[in-house]
Amino acid sequence: MNIRMVMLTSAAALAALSSPVFAADAIVAAEPEPVEYVRVCDAYGTGYFYIPGTETCLKIGGYLRFEVYGGPDQKGTSDWNARTRAQVQFTAKSDTEYGPLTGVIVLRNNGDNTSTETTLDSAYIDVAGIRAGLFYSWWDDDLSGETDVLSSHQTLHNSIRYQYESGDFYAGVSVDELEDGYYKPGENANNVGVAVGLGGKAGIFSYQLIGSYDTDNEEGAVRGIGYVEVGPGTIGLAAAWASGRNSYYDQSEWTVAAEYALKATDKVTITPAAQYFGNYVTDTDSATPTSFKGLGDAWAVGVTVDYQIVDNLYAKATVNYTDPDDANEVTSGFFRLQRAF
Repeated sequence: MNIRMVMLTSAAALAALSSPVFAADAIVAAEPEPVEYVRVCDAYGTGYFYIPGTETCLKIGGYLRFEVYGGPDQKGTSDWNARTRAQVQFTAKSDTEYGPLTGVIVLRNNGDNTSTETTLDSAYIDVAGIRAGLFYSWWDDDLSGETDVLSSHQTLHNSIRYQYESGDFYAGVSVDELEDGYYKPGENANNVGVAVGLGGKAGIFSYQLIGSYDTDNEEGAVRGIGYVEVGPGTIGLAAAWASGRNSYYDQSEWTVAAEYALKATDKVTITPAAQYFGNYVTDTDSATPTSFKGLGDAWAVGVTVDYQIVDNLYAKATVNYTDPDDANEVTSGFFRLQRAF
């Protein structure tokens, strides 16, 4: 190798050593966006969580139900009918200067055949004891078994209600729109009702007393229910009276009912029950008769069995017999499976 070649090679090497070497730019991962995980909200009981980005607590619950009914003309001329129900409830709560602000939405779908029916079962706002919206009245409460008839027609109304609560006692007044109840021939079903109610618990005894007035029919009804713990179960007693046929109660002029809910095991409750009706209306869907005068009486007996299969899965079966003076006796019942969540 001559001197010239050596010099050129050395110069190239020095140039390479003295020149910066540029590698490919490194890939830098972007900073992850902060994620707000769902937080448990225990201020209002179990099952609530904070809606991300808010101070509102939300609870989602509901149930799935399958049931088979038996009795005269359950579906057309068929003596039995099966149906499936799905219900979901959304309950939102947040603190305000007036106390908890509650909003409830309940959606229900009744699948009786290939076509299903979805309804808004309840939807209301509740704050400081005032409730406004679509919700069930106090008349929807009844004894724990399935034998009694202690309300008539629809107990779900668009209403505004104030209810005072203190410990185990409550009292309130409600103004109800009565669109699905009884009305006399030639009149419309859109009228107004006023109801007052109170109830509570004292030791082993609990009670409820309600009175309501149907302004369109100019008739009223009162009802009382009481429970007392006796032995391995609970006795339930109820009585109702109506001055005339109205949207709150028109099954009979008066009635008394009794049951005993026997807690046979931790999972099984057996409830025999009986009810007597004075001046019994055999068809409450008919506008006639317009009064209770001249009607015969009726009585009913039945038994209901409740069984908790596992947590959140329940079975219920009931059979009831009704014998009215003015119509044929009827035997009916149902079997139900229900999964709550």
